[in-house]
Order: sequence, then C-alpha cells, then structure tokens
Amino acid sequence: MRLIIFDIDGTLVSGASSEARFARFLWQQGALGLRQLAAFAWFTLRYLPRFGRHVMQKNKAYLSGHSERHIADLATRFVAEVLPEVLSPAVVERLRHHQQAGDRVVLLSGTPQFIADALAEALEVREAIGARCCTENGVFTAAPPRRHPYGPTKIDAAETLAAHAKLPLDEAVAFGDSINDAYLFRVVGEAIAVEPDRRLSREAVGAGWEIITGQASPMA
Repeated sequence: MRLIIFDIDGTLVSGASSEARFARFLWQQGALGLRQLAAFAWFTLRYLPRFGRHVMQKNKAYLSGHSERHIADLATRFVAEVLPEVLSPAVVERLRHHQQAGDRVVLLSGTPQFIADALAEALEVREAIGARCCTENGVFTAAPPRRHPYGPTKIDAAETLAAHAKLPLDEAVAFGDSINDAYLFRVVGEAIAVEPDRRLSREAVGAGWEIITGQASPMA
C-alpha cells in the first residue's frame, strides 16, 4: 500500500479552479451580497502588502457572514451539480486504479476544506486536506485562512497525511499541475504532472517525471 496524493485544481478539476466555480455558484444562489463583495475588496487592499501576488488565493472573505453548515451544504450541491462535468477523465481513471489496488488515496489542495471534503465524499476518497478558512462561533470571517496548503506548505500537509496513514512519504505518489506542486514532487517517490504549466513541464522533463493529459468528462 502506498500513499497517493491528488491535487484538485488543474489536476482533478480542469479549467477554472473549483473555488472560482464555487464563488460563481454562490452568486447564482444569491449567497453573495454587498457584505461579501465589500469584504472581499477590503481584504485585497488590506493584505496585498503581506501576501503580494498570492493575495487572491488567500482571500476567503467572500464567505464572511455565512455559517459553516450553510456553506458546507451548498458545497455538497456544488460538487454534485457542477464539478462532474469538469473532472479530468485521465486523472479520475488513475484515482480509481489506485483505489482498486488498495492504496491510500487522499486529496491535498489549496481549495477550501468544505469543497475538498465534498469532492472526497463524491469520489469515495477517505481523506482530504484543504484550506481551513477562518471562523468564529461557526460563522466565516474575513480573516486570512488558518491553513492554506500551497507551494512548500503542501509538504507539511503531506507529512501530516503520511503520519496519519503510517505510510512513508518518500514512497508516496503525487499528482499536480503547477510549478507550485514541484515542492511536493521533490519529496515523494513518484511524481505525475497533469496538464502541467510551462515551468512544471520543463522541470518534469528534466526530472523524468511522468506527464499525462486528458479532457474533462462526467464523474464515474
């Protein structure tokens, strides 16, 4: 048994990120109002000096004022209604193969935890680690996320997953699409670049990492 780590955005989910699609879904459901839009804009201005070009990825203020339960329910609907049409068939096939082989499959992504959890449930994946958005008394706030697995911080999250599964990280397999996934790729036993961006593609060729491609299709 090996630990198999799947990124979500750009890897399992093709095209626009799952979070961007979820924000659009919230708008369509009437769950994004003036309060959320103002909080989102203020977060960008306030935290730009701190986060720089990553400020939009850290910005979860569009959730502010909503209860965790309400957002989790909407995320479950979102995954069921929207994501099936944009899942990569090649990557889902690999995920199913590892499940059938008895490997420990997990999701690791910077997308919010409630999206990662809902997708994991839909794909019958046992565990997921996503961004842990800030809440107070069960209500989302406009503060930065408490946890955001991205770039080098994915290594810390992967180490947690490996320790929990009692499986060595240096024998794990990781799937990702971005140069930011290269940090994790360097510490696992096998790396697979999925529709990689230009920088990851170049590094994958140099390192001898596998490269796979595939178009989105309905969830199996």
